Amino acid sequence: MNANNESAPKPVDSTPIVFVVDDDISVRESLELLIEQAQWRPQLFESAQAFLAHPRPLVPSCLVLDINLPDLNGLDLQNAIAGERPDMPIIFITGYGDVPRSVRAMKAGAVEFLTKPFDDEVLLIAIADALQGSRVALSREGDLRVLRDNHATLTPREQEVLDMVVAGRMNKVIASDLGISEITVKAHRGRVMRKMKARSLADLVKKVGQLLPQAD
Repeated sequence: MNANNESAPKPVDSTPIVFVVDDDISVRESLELLIEQAQWRPQLFESAQAFLAHPRPLVPSCLVLDINLPDLNGLDLQNAIAGERPDMPIIFITGYGDVPRSVRAMKAGAVEFLTKPFDDEVLLIAIADALQGSRVALSREGDLRVLRDNHATLTPREQEVLDMVVAGRMNKVIASDLGISEITVKAHRGRVMRKMKARSLADLVKKVGQLLPQAD
């Protein structure tokens, strides 16, 4: 056997994951079969704490979550992962028609709220939509990570020039404010455009806007 083959890294499974958190084993087992038939990967948990111990996936995913759980209930789990797993849409399921809690869940970002027993096709459509939303969120997160890395390569002087360019100042004004020549400003500006991979001034302004904290 070739030693190189033994040490070769295993390919990453990019199949979307559907997490299920429900304390009813019969529900978990039926959902596992349904998810596998749809050619997604099921990951099953009987409690919120068990789910929280699982690392965040690097592939599109969603969470099918029972609202009534023995330790941490579904709404509390939703709050717990809101900040760290924004790319994981949540589909709530419950055995009780509870309008106030369903409203609370939807306001907090849940994509669907289904009452047991629910139609399998309705759930599958909700999961497919949720996974597509996860794909988009992961893509945006990846783009933003690259943008932040590019921005981090700027020197302090290039950062000053960038801030002034985005503020709409002309090269001669920037040169006067920084006490450097206009030719030097143009050189800094060119390096900023290359490092930020901006196609135009409008594109540069857009990229800088993406780096700013988003207001709630």
